[in-house]
This record gives sequence, C-alpha cells and structure tokens, in this order.
Amino acid sequence: MAIQQDRLNEFLGRALDDMGGAISATLIQIGDELGLYKALARAPMTSAELAQATGTHERYVREWLGNQAAGGYVEYDPAADRYFLSEEQALCLADPGGPVDIPGAYSVIEAVFHARQRTLQNFRSGAGMEWGEHHPCLFHGTERFFRAGYNAHLLTEWLPALDGVVARLEAGAKLADVGCGHGASTVLMAKAFPRSEFVGYDYHAPSIDAARRNAAEAGVRNARFEVADATGYPERGFDAIAFFDCLHDMGDPLGAARHARAALSADGTCMLVEPFAGDSVESNLNPVGQMYYGASAQICVPVSLARKGPALGAQAGEARLTAILHEAGFANVRRATETPFNIILEAKP
Repeated sequence: MAIQQDRLNEFLGRALDDMGGAISATLIQIGDELGLYKALARAPMTSAELAQATGTHERYVREWLGNQAAGGYVEYDPAADRYFLSEEQALCLADPGGPVDIPGAYSVIEAVFHARQRTLQNFRSGAGMEWGEHHPCLFHGTERFFRAGYNAHLLTEWLPALDGVVARLEAGAKLADVGCGHGASTVLMAKAFPRSEFVGYDYHAPSIDAARRNAAEAGVRNARFEVADATGYPERGFDAIAFFDCLHDMGDPLGAARHARAALSADGTCMLVEPFAGDSVESNLNPVGQMYYGASAQICVPVSLARKGPALGAQAGEARLTAILHEAGFANVRRATETPFNIILEAKP
C-alpha cells in the first residue's frame, strides 16, 4: 500500500494540534486560577512583570507564556518582549461575562481524566456512570461553560424566538427548569423576569444546594430549587418548561418529555436546548462534533446507561429529538433558533 506523503503530513499536523491542546489543558486552568489571563488583559507584560503582578515564579511564567503564545491563546510582541491578550482572547479567557468560558470547558475536560479508569471499564462492560459519581470539577466546569452561553443567548435570542413566551414571563408566569444543575439558567431568567416564578429541578442534591446558594448570592427571590427526577416532580400548571443541555443525558428522555407535557398548561411551551448536531454522522464530523462526541462517550452516554436508558448521546440530532417530543404528546415542534453550539426546539401541545 503506497503512502501519500501529503495526506500523512496533514494527519500528523492534526494530531500535533490535538497533542498541543491536550498538554496545554492544565496550563490553561493554571492561567485561570492564578489570574494570569486577567493580568494580561489589563496591560502587556514581560514574564517578570506578569510574575510580579500575580505573585508567581518568573521561570514558570516564562514557559507558560511561551506555551500560550505558541498555541494562539496569548499574543507576543517580540520588539518589546511583552505578551498581551487581544480583545477577543480576553473575552473568552478573562471575562466571566463573556460569550464563551474556555477555562470552564477545561474543567469538564479535567473530569474525564478523573473518570478514565471507570470509562475504560464501561467500554468493556457496557455499564454506566451516574452524573453524581464524577469529580466535582465536572459540575463546576459545566456551570461555567454553559452559563457563558446562556448569558450570551438565552435572554436576547432563545426566549424571544419562542412564540409569546417573553410576553408571558414579563406579565407573570411559572416556568420549570428541568435538570437545572447549579441553577445558572434559572437565576438568569429569574433576574430578568421578576414578576414570574421559577422552579429548578435536578436529581443531583449537591447541585441543588449549589443552585440555592447561587440564587441567594444573586439576590433572587422568585426562584426555588428542589431535588426531583425529570419524571417525578409533582407540580402542574407551568406556562413553560425548559430543558437546558440535559435531555440527551437522561435515563428516560421520553418519560421526561411526557411528564413535561402533562405538567404544562394547555397553552404552555416546552423549550428544548440541545447540543448542535446534524442527523447524520457525516454532518457532525467537524470540530464541534469532535468535542461533543468526546463528551458524549465519557459523560453523557454513561449517565443514561447507568439508568438503563437509550443513551441518545450529545449528537442525537434534531430529527430524533423531534420524534421523541411528538411521541410524548407535543403536536407542534419546530427549530426556533440555533447557535454554533446549540439547537433550540419549541414544542407545544
């Protein structure tokens, strides 16, 4: 078999990019934790100046800066021997209110290394792994990464894309956030719509504790959080029910959708936010698909299999999700809007 040198070089270049990203993962977390990115966002600095500004050791900082500049995470001015962040880099690395929280995503990546041995066993046995069995860095990282997306899109794009939901929330409505995690989405909506009532449900008790703390710190009084499975919360009469990046993880996604249908008012709306995916494997063979398939194999699928579920996976796709919503009793389902990372489906009775 003849080797095509150009294809070999292309593959090795891709593999080298991945290895560079992998070996840099902990350095990105260190830069976040030690405030290196935030300091560089304020002003260009030499390695000595950055070390002094952050109370760190210059020799380590010098090597960190070389790694970050080589990877495109930091800019370098050779004439001044100073490093700095562009506005775009600062937005994603040093701004907690930015549209993408890259260090937060790396906490999720850290979690899969903590679970590596369990994942290896799961591949052999077909067993699962509950969400709550993961290292706590998964919960922290998930909140950070998804909260950035919610801050960027939820109030300005996703909710307005739903038929009449914003007007109802402004007037005073009741919304359930199912699988709310640490409550980032719930708190954001509760602050924006003070006349409405919000209830966050999650089966992971430590996450509900964190959600209650986050709501208290934000001064939110119109949101409450309860430990409940997606098929077991008792309340009814919701004007809207939302699933943020969680239905595909569930042991019984059809049951969760049916329960939401029963808990909605006759003219209510279900919003399903899911990872962006096409309906065929080939449509997902891209960098977003690589990230989501990786998370799916190590986090999403094991959570569902732990409960004998169908393991939809993070790349379930719109057609499969729509079919589940129809089977659950929703007559009208449409794609309301999308981002490069999410699709947002609106389902009505």
